Amino acid sequence: MASVPFLPLPLGRALTQDGGCRAGVTHVTSRYVTAGRGGRKRRQRPRHRHRQRPVGPVPSRPVPSRPVPSPPGTMDCYTANWNPLGEEAFYRRFELYTMEWSLKEDLRDCLVAAAPYGGPIALLKNNTRKEKSPSTRPLLEIYSASGLLLASTPWKSGQLVQLGWTASEDLLCIQEDGTVLIYNLFCEFKRHFSMGNEVLQNHVLEAKVFHTEYGTGVAILTGAHRFSLTTNIDDLKLRRMPEVPGLQKPPSCWAVLSQDRVTIVLLAVGQELYLLDNTSCSVVTPPGMSPSAGAYLCMAVSFNYRCLALFTDTGYIWMGLATLKDKFCEFTSSIRSPPKQMVWCLRPRSRQRAVVVAWDRQLMVVGNSTECIQFVLDEDSYLVPELDGVRILSRTSHEFLHEIPEASQEIFKIASMAPGALLLEAQKEYEKESQKADEYLREIKDQKLLPEAVSQCIEAAGYEHEPDTQKSLLRAASFGKCFIDKFPPESFVRMCQDLRVLNAIRDYQIGIPLTFTQYKRLTIEVLLDRLVLRRLYPLAIRICEYLRLSEIQGVSRILAHWACYKVQQKDKSDEEVAHAINQKLGDTPGISYSEIAARAYDCGRTELAIKLLEYEPRSGEQVPLLLKMKRSKLALGKAIESGDTDLVYTVVLHLKNELNRGTFFMTLQNQPVALSLYRQFCKHQERETLKDLYNQDDNHQELGNFHVHSSYSEKRIEGRVGALQNALDEYYKAKNEFAAKATEDQIKLLRLQRHLQEDFDKPYLDLSLHDTVSNLILDGHHKRAEQLYREFKIPDKRYWWLKISALANRGDWEELEKFSKSKKSPIGYLPFVEISVKHHNRYEAKKYAPRVTPEQRVKAFVLVGDLDQAADAAIEHKNETEMNFVLSKCTASTDAAVAEKLNRARAQLLKK
Repeated sequence: MASVPFLPLPLGRALTQDGGCRAGVTHVTSRYVTAGRGGRKRRQRPRHRHRQRPVGPVPSRPVPSRPVPSPPGTMDCYTANWNPLGEEAFYRRFELYTMEWSLKEDLRDCLVAAAPYGGPIALLKNNTRKEKSPSTRPLLEIYSASGLLLASTPWKSGQLVQLGWTASEDLLCIQEDGTVLIYNLFCEFKRHFSMGNEVLQNHVLEAKVFHTEYGTGVAILTGAHRFSLTTNIDDLKLRRMPEVPGLQKPPSCWAVLSQDRVTIVLLAVGQELYLLDNTSCSVVTPPGMSPSAGAYLCMAVSFNYRCLALFTDTGYIWMGLATLKDKFCEFTSSIRSPPKQMVWCLRPRSRQRAVVVAWDRQLMVVGNSTECIQFVLDEDSYLVPELDGVRILSRTSHEFLHEIPEASQEIFKIASMAPGALLLEAQKEYEKESQKADEYLREIKDQKLLPEAVSQCIEAAGYEHEPDTQKSLLRAASFGKCFIDKFPPESFVRMCQDLRVLNAIRDYQIGIPLTFTQYKRLTIEVLLDRLVLRRLYPLAIRICEYLRLSEIQGVSRILAHWACYKVQQKDKSDEEVAHAINQKLGDTPGISYSEIAARAYDCGRTELAIKLLEYEPRSGEQVPLLLKMKRSKLALGKAIESGDTDLVYTVVLHLKNELNRGTFFMTLQNQPVALSLYRQFCKHQERETLKDLYNQDDNHQELGNFHVHSSYSEKRIEGRVGALQNALDEYYKAKNEFAAKATEDQIKLLRLQRHLQEDFDKPYLDLSLHDTVSNLILDGHHKRAEQLYREFKIPDKRYWWLKISALANRGDWEELEKFSKSKKSPIGYLPFVEISVKHHNRYEAKKYAPRVTPEQRVKAFVLVGDLDQAADAAIEHKNETEMNFVLSKCTASTDAAVAEKLNRARAQLLKK
C-alpha cells in the first residue's frame, strides 16, 4: 500500500523588492532547511528533547488481556513522557523548539510578553537599570516562538510597566505615566493613547492586558490604589472602577474577569476578596473555601474566563467557576511561598481541570486528584497560557504542556484494546507482511468498530506534533478505509490538508507552533492574516493555492498586502515599483489599486500613488484619494470621465473650498461639464455665485433671467422694480427685444398695481394682468379696467372673455347686456349664452340666443332649453347631425311633437 505523502509545504520564492528570494526562507522539507543564499544546508534541530524527567508518579501499566505489540521505532517510548493526574487524565510536556535566541539575561530580569496561539515573544532587556546612556538604554526585541529575531529597537520612551499583545498581534507597551504605545511585529510605531489624567497623576503600579468579545482591553492599578480600564483599545472608553473601602496598600493579587459581557475586577487583600463591577464594590467568598486557607497570594483566570484558581499563603489552592458559584476541587501543596506564575491548563470539552503553578525551579500541575505532577526546571521559565495547554519558555527551550486528548490515550495507552489502537497495530503488521494484521482487523470488524477505529486514528493524528507520528496514524486510517464500504473521505482529506499546513507553519524558520485545536479556533483566514503580518507572503500564497481558496479570499488579498508593503521600500524609483506591482497583480479579482496607492501616499510617495491609481479601473476609488493628495484638477478630470454627476459635484465642491474664487472659476471654464453642473447647483443653493459666473462669461441673457428670478424674492415693491430694471438692461444688452418688452410691461404693471392698492385699499400686487383686470371689473371699476385694456393692448377677444366672465361672476346682468350692445362682439354671442347658463340664468341666456350666428344657433337654443326653435334651426340648415343632436335632447313625454317634426324632416332629407 502506498504511503501517505506528508511533508511540510514548500515556502516557494519570496516576494521581495528585487524579485529574488529572501535570505533564510526558501524551501523546507521534514529534515533539511535550504538557506536562501549561498546554498548551504543546515540540519534542522530535533523538536523533542526530554532533558527533565517528572518527579511525580509514573503512569501505571495495567496488565493487557492479550499481548499487543508496541509500536515500532518511536512508538516504543511514546508514552514515556506521559504523567497521570488522577485515574483518567495524562499530561505530557514536550519541546517545541530549541530556542534560536542567545539570551545573556535571565527571563526574570526582562519584561516578557508572549502572544497566544503560538504568537511572537516580546522582551524588554535592561528595564531595571536607571542609567539612560545609549549603551545601557533598554532594548525592546520581538522574537518568533522559535527564538528567531524579528525586530529590535532601543527603548527611548518612558519607564515601562507591562507588555502585552492584542488579538491582531500588535504589541502594547504600557508606561508608568499611563501612556500605551502600540507597535507592530517589526517594532514599527503605530499609535499611542493615554489611560487618563488620574493615571497620569498617580502613575501605574501594575497593568494587565486582557481579551474579551469587545476586543483587547487594558486594566490599570494606579498609585492611589484605584483601578481604571478600557475594554477595547480601538474604541477607547475609559472606565474608573469603584474604590475599595479602606484600601491602604496594593492588593496582593488581582485579575480581570469577563462575565455576561461585563468586565469586572477581582482583587485580594489579605484574606478578603473584593469584586469591582461598574457601580459597586462587594466582598465575596468562594464556595467551599477552607476556613484555614490563609491570605491570598496569587490568582489565575482561565483562557476563556470561565474558571478561577486561588493560591494562599498556606499552600492551599482553590479551583472553581469564575462566577464564584461553584467549586471544582482543592489541593494543598507543600510549598507556601508565592508562586512566580499560576495559569490554567485546560483542554476544550475535557472534564479534567488543572492548574500549573511555577516557582523558580519547580513546576507543579494540580487538578481533580489528591496527587500532583511535579517537574524540576533547569532554568528560569515563563508560562504562556493557551486554549488547550501551556507554553513554557526558557533561555534554551520552548515547550508545551497539555492534557493528552482522549483519542490519543485510546490509541497509545499501554495494552489498549481500543479500535484505533488495534487498527494502528494491524497496519504496522501489514507493512511487515505479517498475518497478525488480519487477526487485528478481524477483531475490529467482528465488533463492527472499523469506522470508529478510522475516525480515532484521524482525530489522534491532529493532536500529534511529530510528522512521523502523524503519518503513522494517517496510514493506519487509510489502511482501515480500504475495508469499509462508502466511507466518507472528507475528514481524512481535510486532516491531511490541515496537518500539512500546520507542519509548514511550525517549522522553526516560521515559528508558529499552533496546535490542531488552536488552528480550528483561529480559522485559516486569521492564520493567513498572521502570515501576512509576518511578511511571509510566499508561504501564505502557497497555502491558499494548496487549500484552493478563492482568489478574493486568498491570493488576491495576500498580493494586495504584499503590494502595500512593497511601496514602503524606497530603494527603487516610483516607475519601477508601480510597474513591478502591476506586473505581479495585473487584473487579479479583488485587488484594489486605490488601497495600495493610499498606502504609498501615507509613506510620502505621492507620485507613486498617482501612478498606481492609473491602474485603478473605478473612478469612484480614484477620486477620493486624488483629492486627499491635493490633486484636485486631476480628480476633476477623472470624475468627468466617469460620467458620475455625484462624483463631479464632490470634486467641484472640494475645489470651491480649496481654491480662491478667481482660480476656481478659471478652472471650471476649462471643464464645460463641471461648469454646467455647478451652475445647476448654484441655481438651487448659491444664487449670488451664479450671478458671478454669468458676469464672468458676459452672459447678459442669463443675467437678465437671474434678475427676474431675484425680483420675486424682494418684499418691497421698490426692490422688485429695481431688480426688473436690471433685468431690462441686461435683456437690451443681449438684444432680446421680446424679453425686454415683457419686463418693461411687468414694471409698468407693478407700478399700476401699487397705485390701485393705494387707491382702493385692496391687494392688487403680485396679480397677473388678467387677474388685475378681472378684479377691477368685479369691484365695479370699469374705467380702470378699460385703462389697463388700452395701456397693455389686451387683445379684444381676450378682454371680452375676461369681462363677460367677471360680470357673470358678479351677477351684474344689466351691465352684461349693456356691454353686449356696446359694439359687435369679437367672440360672438354664444359665450354670452354659455356664461349665463353656467350661472343658472336661462332668462338672460334667451336674450342672446337669437343673436348667435346661424351655425351656432342650434347649440344656443338647446342650451336655453328651447328645443322647438332648435329643431326649426336644424331643419332650416338641413343638417342631419344637428337634427340627431336635438333628438337626443328630447324626452318622450314633453317633446313628442318636436321629435315627430324632426323625424319627418330627416326622412324627407334621406329621400333626397
